[in-house]
Amino acid sequence: MVHPIENFNADFANNPVVVEHETDILIIGGGMAACGAAFEVGKWAQGKYKVTLVDKAALDRSGAVAQGLSAINTYLGDNTPEDYVKMVANDLMGITRDDLVYDVGRHVDDTVMNFEEWGLPVWKQAGDEGKTLRQGGKPVRSGKWQIMIHGESYKNIVAEAAKTALGSENIIERCFVVKLLLDAKDENRIAGAVGFSVRENKIYVFKAKAVLCVAGGAVNIFRPRSTGEGMGRTWYAVWNAGSTYAMMSQVGAELTTMENRFVPARFKDGYGPVGAWFLLFKSKAVNGLGEDYAAKNKALLEEYPPYGLAAVPATCLRNHQMLKEMKEGRGPIFMDTPTGMKNLMKDMDKKQIKHLESEAWEDFLDMTIGQANFWAGMNIRPEETMSELMPTEPYFLGSHAGACGAWVSGPSDMAPTDWQWGYNRMTTVQGLFTAGDGVGASGHKFSSGSFTEGRIAAKNMVRFVRDNASHTPTLAQSGAELAKDIYKPFQNYLDHKDYSTDTLTNPHYIKPRMMMFRLNKLMDEYVAGTSTYYTTSEKLMDQGLHLLTMLKEDSDKMAAKDLHELLRAWENYHRIWMAEIHLRHVYFRKETRYPGFYYRSDYPKLDEENWKVFVNSRYHPKTGEWEMKKIPHQDLVPKG
Repeated sequence: MVHPIENFNADFANNPVVVEHETDILIIGGGMAACGAAFEVGKWAQGKYKVTLVDKAALDRSGAVAQGLSAINTYLGDNTPEDYVKMVANDLMGITRDDLVYDVGRHVDDTVMNFEEWGLPVWKQAGDEGKTLRQGGKPVRSGKWQIMIHGESYKNIVAEAAKTALGSENIIERCFVVKLLLDAKDENRIAGAVGFSVRENKIYVFKAKAVLCVAGGAVNIFRPRSTGEGMGRTWYAVWNAGSTYAMMSQVGAELTTMENRFVPARFKDGYGPVGAWFLLFKSKAVNGLGEDYAAKNKALLEEYPPYGLAAVPATCLRNHQMLKEMKEGRGPIFMDTPTGMKNLMKDMDKKQIKHLESEAWEDFLDMTIGQANFWAGMNIRPEETMSELMPTEPYFLGSHAGACGAWVSGPSDMAPTDWQWGYNRMTTVQGLFTAGDGVGASGHKFSSGSFTEGRIAAKNMVRFVRDNASHTPTLAQSGAELAKDIYKPFQNYLDHKDYSTDTLTNPHYIKPRMMMFRLNKLMDEYVAGTSTYYTTSEKLMDQGLHLLTMLKEDSDKMAAKDLHELLRAWENYHRIWMAEIHLRHVYFRKETRYPGFYYRSDYPKLDEENWKVFVNSRYHPKTGEWEMKKIPHQDLVPKG
């Protein structure tokens, strides 16, 4: 159903068209998890149920893999799912849902084999060049879990498979979904979502029996290290605004491990990846004095058994070693690329050396082109010149070396009774599912695992719709009411734009760009950003929450002069919500569980006795109150 709103007072968005769209299954997002769901859902829906995918961008280049990748970071091969669970648990300092991690591990290789069959070039070991993975071909590994690919077009290849399976007529692109909608007759059941076109004067209202919320992680919650002309250069995808976490929380879904954040060590300013340089090119990181600080600071790892004593210590602890050098004045930190490449080249001929140099650049050209540009602009040749490393600002995700996300129902054959409620990857809200960055306490899925988890969720969404065939979703608000709520920043601008000659400066409203800067500064200074060496305390967070409360009040005055600014305004609403979730989790967990990612100066140690638990939160939509609680941790796979 399509109809205009009468007498809506916004001359640049006059009478927006409201499209009411009814579907059985709604997929929100366009990244790897969404593509996995799109690919899988038709096998189980078998034409009986309508499925719609809505993407804020365009499926071909949407999500964290948009620019490409040089490696698939989760491929088990000869490893077992049990091995995979142990690795993930160690890297996340013991706080993981073993059932969810195992579930991804036992299915992920089939996904990667599909990628190759769809056209993704996977590097093969000598003698196996003509074999596919499914035929037993051995991939070139850059680590125990990583395999090398020529992945500039990785997302295009995967998106093509998703579009073919789902049908382009069932995909709506350039629509930013900003709110999930609960059922008017059942306060804990999903009924749909609402969003707006970022290209047209159009509002979309969706009714659905089941919803998959897979809109990515969160970037620009904290002040980034890149400023001025470099602003916008971040490690994780800059368009990730915490929408997954904010929207799920707002309808009452229980979240877990939201105190966890990821602070990757990356090439300074370009944010280029370091994994291939450590693993494939055998380079080492050194301090400003040329010392191997990881070896020098080995004793730091011994303070955190077993997480620091594993063959590969937890990522946060490796940061912990680096930060000690920086805080004590032995920076800058460098990646010793010349030594690494020299050692590799010593037994090579000229042709092989040329190939190695090409691979060194391709690592960036496949996935972080800005880093290649930065090296060129700084006259850096990796075989001759070392490059600076730096821990970045914090990011929030559930698919990489982080663990943010929803508390979801686990697989029936493995999850404890109180960790499952009928449908794998369903949140605590009936009919609301998630995957990828949206699933908490089960990191290290990366691209292949996120796609796999989307497949798992899709199958269970069909089961849910089938089991609830008689249910008809009912919305509490009309399309007109929802549209006016979404377009409020337009109205703020229109009502007050003539008050001042400079549209950026106005006592009656604040522009989205300024709002984001204000949030970034607050989180950086009070909730363990880069300016405090990732350190916070209860007193700092008390002040941070006070300021954040005022910021939330002021966000009601955000103004947008066009659709692009409206998109930025709604990204800020989501970022502000995500910031509060994170602050409340860090505040509640009275220990330093992730040294190197953040430190509680008032609780500086790991407290295994009291805090080896999940920290869960729930926002209650009716009362506006937050509930925080501990959930006992269970080891379902032996870690010895």
